[in-house]
Amino acid sequence: MLLEQLMVIVTGGAQGMGRHFSKRLVQAGARVVAADVNEEGLASLHRECEAEAGKLWVRKLDVSDEQQCIDSVGWAYNQMGGLNALVNNAGILRDGLLVKLDRKTGQIVKLSRAQWDAVIAVNLTGATLMVREVVAKMLEKQQRPGVIVNISSIARHGNRGQSNYVSAKAAIAQNTKTWSQEFAPFGIRVGAVAPGMVETPMTQGMNAKAREALVNMIPVGRIGEPEDIWQAVRFVIECDYFNGRCIDVDGGLSM
Repeated sequence: MLLEQLMVIVTGGAQGMGRHFSKRLVQAGARVVAADVNEEGLASLHRECEAEAGKLWVRKLDVSDEQQCIDSVGWAYNQMGGLNALVNNAGILRDGLLVKLDRKTGQIVKLSRAQWDAVIAVNLTGATLMVREVVAKMLEKQQRPGVIVNISSIARHGNRGQSNYVSAKAAIAQNTKTWSQEFAPFGIRVGAVAPGMVETPMTQGMNAKAREALVNMIPVGRIGEPEDIWQAVRFVIECDYFNGRCIDVDGGLSM
């Protein structure tokens, strides 16, 4: 699909990679709805994109809320005059070892149910709800061809201290294959991009020593930039022969 033909929702579109994707899409002439819980970020994004070739709308959205997903997809369709794409990017971190032993006190500390539920609700359930609602709207309105780009992570291969995040991102990568098979008869492709360590507000909040150690493990010698990931997202959108696969964009990092 050509970028200028897109009528696309970008979840998590107010900050980090999602903000970069939204701007790039609007610059290319697409119609874009950037959706996020961060209303201040959405407002500043809207101001930045006013003079671009495409058109941007913004919408407050918590993807873990089913009714908000349903309402936002309908709203986006009406605003853009159609809907043929989703960049499924919204995500959060609530890291912690599943079980650890405090070295000073000897206390056993467990990953809380709240930490688990929060990440699964946004990164897996919310992402799945958005795919369901966007594809249902495409079928209802006979909008095709279409494309879904899921944002997974190289953490899906397993990463210490991220049981919740790993579970969600692994499931999204595997369901990319599942959904590609289910939606192929309707002319809708599904692909995934799995970033490694990328310069975003999420990674900037990491412990400094842990961040430095991880960057030192990247063979290309630097942390990734949102533009690196955008190039893969663009490929998934534009290559009509790409379907059901996940692209790792990680600088060669093995976690």
